[in-house]
Amino acid sequence: MAWHRPFFLLRFFYKKCIWNVSDSEEVFLTFDDGPDPQITPWVINFLEQENIKATFFCVGNNIKKEPEIFKLLKEKGHSIGHHSMNHENGFKTKFKLYVDSVSESKKISNSSLYRPPYGKIKPKQLKEITKHNKVIMWSWLSYDFSKKVPIRSILNNANKTIKKGDILVFHDNIKSAKRLKQILPQIVKLIKKKEMKFGVL
Repeated sequence: MAWHRPFFLLRFFYKKCIWNVSDSEEVFLTFDDGPDPQITPWVINFLEQENIKATFFCVGNNIKKEPEIFKLLKEKGHSIGHHSMNHENGFKTKFKLYVDSVSESKKISNSSLYRPPYGKIKPKQLKEITKHNKVIMWSWLSYDFSKKVPIRSILNNANKTIKKGDILVFHDNIKSAKRLKQILPQIVKLIKKKEMKFGVL
């Protein structure tokens, strides 16, 4: 189903963003919105059991709230990105406020990998932020946050479309927790069955 991948025109106009890793033999699991005390530890444990490293795009204020979980992510060898201070929507946030939020979350996370919340960022914001960051989007969205998308449809789509170089998005937040626990193990099983490897950004 095409709705699992970003619109072609969006990718065309946002060429400064990284949407996939075209020359890679790996698949990249990424997690947005954490660290969250109710779901991030489960994700860490699951990935450790599967011997997988992933990339976590952390919200700045969540890092402040959960410094020990953030520390654990790094200790376990996962890659860290940032996701603004308060999960700001770039389309609805004034330029300076948005850029300042990204700058602060960059410092707190000590990372130059940035993912815009909701994937929403204005061209002017993008131009400024890419001076000091790599902006990471995605090529496959899990829809773990939306009950409107049946899990069976997500898994069927994953089986048909996930390929080497894809950047996959999941969410380690409380809203997505229940569905994430159902979806993530199945996606990992599927990728391993396809004999693809996992990488970090």
